[in-house]
Amino acid sequence: MAGSIVSIIGEYAPRDKSSLIAILQQVQKVEGYITPEAVTSISSHLSISRSQIFGVASFYSQFKFNPPGRNSIRICLGTACHVQGGDFLLNALRSEIGISPNETTPYGRFDLERVACLGCCALAPVVMINDDIFSNMSVIKLQEILNRYE
Repeated sequence: MAGSIVSIIGEYAPRDKSSLIAILQQVQKVEGYITPEAVTSISSHLSISRSQIFGVASFYSQFKFNPPGRNSIRICLGTACHVQGGDFLLNALRSEIGISPNETTPYGRFDLERVACLGCCALAPVVMINDDIFSNMSVIKLQEILNRYE
């Protein structure tokens, strides 16, 4: 995949710092996440430090630094979901699958992300797994649903 990173970066003018986000988006689209190798290559191409790249990329929730799991879980913690127990669901899920937000399980079954809103406030609390939305969630429902995903 290193060749694909080089070709992505090669599409942008050297030292043009304004292209950082576009490059990060393209790398993540191809690789699935922002790899350490990509950060090193981008740093060299744009003549900016790795820490500057991490600073920019970590500001935006769209960028991931870990390989995605086969199944992506998003727990909504917007106001409605929070009030209806979103934090409780997140903590139960962390115990169940053994990872925290922005991590991937050791064998790549799941990755976990907390999000500000999934746009389903009337159905709170809400969990999204891949493209599937699950509403009015409880810990028991969540445990049953997880078994559907390998």
